[in-house]
Amino acid sequence: MNTQQKPLHSGFHAASTSTEVMAGIDLQGKTAVVTGGYAGIGLETTRSLVAAGCRVLVPARDLAKARTNLNGLANVTIAPMELTDPDSIDAFATGLKGPLHLLINNAGIMWVGLQRDARGYESHFSTNHLGHFQLTRRLWPALLQANGARVINVSSWGHRFSPVVFEDWNFERRAYDPMAAYGQSKTANNLFTLELDRRGQTEGIRSFSLHPGAIVDTDLKRHAPAELLHTTGVYDAQGKAVRDPARGLKTIEQGAATTLWCATSPRLEGLGGLYCDNCDVAPLVLPDGENEFKTAEVARITGVMPHSIDPQAAARLWDLSEQLTRDR
Repeated sequence: MNTQQKPLHSGFHAASTSTEVMAGIDLQGKTAVVTGGYAGIGLETTRSLVAAGCRVLVPARDLAKARTNLNGLANVTIAPMELTDPDSIDAFATGLKGPLHLLINNAGIMWVGLQRDARGYESHFSTNHLGHFQLTRRLWPALLQANGARVINVSSWGHRFSPVVFEDWNFERRAYDPMAAYGQSKTANNLFTLELDRRGQTEGIRSFSLHPGAIVDTDLKRHAPAELLHTTGVYDAQGKAVRDPARGLKTIEQGAATTLWCATSPRLEGLGGLYCDNCDVAPLVLPDGENEFKTAEVARITGVMPHSIDPQAAARLWDLSEQLTRDR
């Protein structure tokens, strides 16, 4: 395991906001790509990067929504892209010219019933991992041109729900469970980060993954059963959203803060392949059961599970992902 997977005592905390994290950060002359950068924490990420002087490219599945939400925001370019459509990923990557300093793989889906893309790949794995894997590979030349780039993969505490089940990652021989599918895809985000950083660090490309928090004000919850939102503490007994950053229940501004900290913090220079939460490097969950997962207290949990930062599993996932996108 990565011996650097331990808190840095960054000076920030669970309630830190995007504004606080970005104070004093100058991104003049820098270029970023933010997938899903037109809604939820992705939109807040885009706004914050632009405010720091960054040029931001936003690939969008829903162009009309992107244009509406990003209207009036200077230095932003919108282009079509669908993460489950390999041709659209290639087209977007081909259209990007010049160095790319930040690639923020933010878009994702959650709690979706069994769906498959045109290749037959399960939708969580296809959207949350494979699409971003292909995009990152296609943008590698632009990342190299930056002479110092970061790739940020927005993961989740949900990686606790499942490792990558290499023997049946596509749910062809086991019963489908949306949370297992989501958890597998989030573990894939963390493993991808680890192997990407190993391969890229000598060329100036570093990578981090993160849990943004449980943020009720985003579209990610749209497929979630109401009882699950109550069970996990996201809603109270009266159906009102609970906001308590100490328990991971954050606003959009608090949720985007860890993404932005991973993307821009000078404290992370020379580091990589790490999973972060609450604007710091997360602790490793100990095998003796400390921070043990409890469904009713899911929002309270911090830390990263060993199965999602296993270097052997990370290398195996990279090989599998190359095979699944080989025709591209």
